[in-house]
Order: sequence, then C-alpha cells, then structure tokens
Amino acid sequence: MASWLDEPLATIALCWRVERCDGVAIGLTAHDLDLVVDGFIYRAAPGMTPSAIQRGASFDAESMDVTGALSGAAISEADLLAGRWDGARVALLAVDWTDPANRQSLGEGTIGAVELKRGVLTAELRGLAAALEAPVVELTSPECRAELGDRRCRVAMAGRRRFARVIAADGAALTLDADEPLPGGWAGGRLRWISGANSGLEDAIGASSGAVVTLRRAPRFDAMGALVEVSEGCDKSIATCAARFGNAANFRGEPYLPGIDLLTRYPGA
Repeated sequence: MASWLDEPLATIALCWRVERCDGVAIGLTAHDLDLVVDGFIYRAAPGMTPSAIQRGASFDAESMDVTGALSGAAISEADLLAGRWDGARVALLAVDWTDPANRQSLGEGTIGAVELKRGVLTAELRGLAAALEAPVVELTSPECRAELGDRRCRVAMAGRRRFARVIAADGAALTLDADEPLPGGWAGGRLRWISGANSGLEDAIGASSGAVVTLRRAPRFDAMGALVEVSEGCDKSIATCAARFGNAANFRGEPYLPGIDLLTRYPGA
C-alpha cells in the first residue's frame, strides 16, 4: 500500500476517468479543485460519492454505485437518456491532491444500470468479473443468433452500407434522399448518425420501404438534415441467409430442430 495513505493528515481525493464507446473521455474528482493526473484533467465534482469499495481475490462479480448531481458540462441528463454513456469504461483511483503523481488504482469496470431521481444520478459500475455471469452455452433457436456482417456471420458489408441524408422526419419514420437496394433491404439493419444532434448514436431499423425507414424508437434529438449511414439488415431466417446472402454454411441457428410448438401440431396441419 502507498505510504502517503498512512499519513496522519489525509490528502486523498477520489477520481473517475470515464471513456465512452465513441472515444470521448472525461475526468471527474470529488476534490473541490481540478486535478491533473498524467496530463489528464479531472474536473472538480465534489458531489460525486461512491458506495463502499470492496476488493478481493474471489471470482464473485464486483459492482458498486456512484451517486452525484448531474453536471451539464460533463454528463448531461439528455446524453444519459440518449444512451451515449451506455457501456462506458470507468476507472476509479485515489490521488494525493497535494501531489497528483501519487495515486492508487481502486478498480475499473463499465457503466451498467443508470437511475435519475430529481437531478441526482446513480450509476452502477460493473467490474470485470461480471462477465462470468454470462451464459456459457447458447440456447437453440430457429433464427440466426449472429449479427449480419460479424465474425460469425462473415457476410462482407463493404458494399451493403451507404450514406444518406434525412429530408423528412415523422416520429420514428425517416425519409432519406436514397432508396433501399431491394424491397425491405434495410429492415433489421442499423442506422448510424454521422452529423447533427444525434451524432455518434445508433438505432435499429424495424422496417423500410423505398426511401422511408422506420426506426424501433424515435430519434432522441432533431433529425432533419442529418447525415446517416444505413446498413442492410437480415430477418435471420435460413431462407434469407441462403437465397439473398448465399451464406447458409454460416447460419447460426437450428431451423429444423423440433421445438415446443411440436406439441401443438396435429395430423394434417
């Protein structure tokens, strides 16, 4: 343990480094003044307080909560609700505020559940051991469990993405200045916002028809005039995988495995 932690007069300040999935990183400290640690500025946020921190050598999933008032310049309520901070990496460290070169790492993890009550933010930080809670074996399913274009699907996506601009918006329905490559070709795909207030966010496409795409949820912010990247989708059926993509060999499902619906069938059905 660092010797500066044993001094009679404690000069300890807690610091958080938060890195979003899009590369944006901010630093916050419970100290009443800004601190610079390894060239990175940690802005003063005295209201930020963590729950009890426990460290051990077991494989139990570690988690803790951080509570504090929202800061519009750092983490805004709008960005939290929009999902910009989902899955962000968080590193917690203790620093000697008289000499920030003295520091002690307390742990790291990712942002899990987030709650907002009367302007007060409570974020759950899930440690690395939380990954051990994931299922080891996948459940069977008649539909493909891979995502179009990922390492298990292996469909090349280079020619299946295109840029377009939003020329009209009506709730979750967006009209683009480009048509889909084939009827329903964008359904089940992804729409990534390149410019505008939604920049950096992604949305799932529920349906498409011509130049109109219907998202599974309405855009968080104003969408008019924004540049977007639209990717083709897949309905995850073996028929589409074989006929449209010629990729049945990589189909990650069991379309011919009898399920519980076998009990509801009757002769001649």
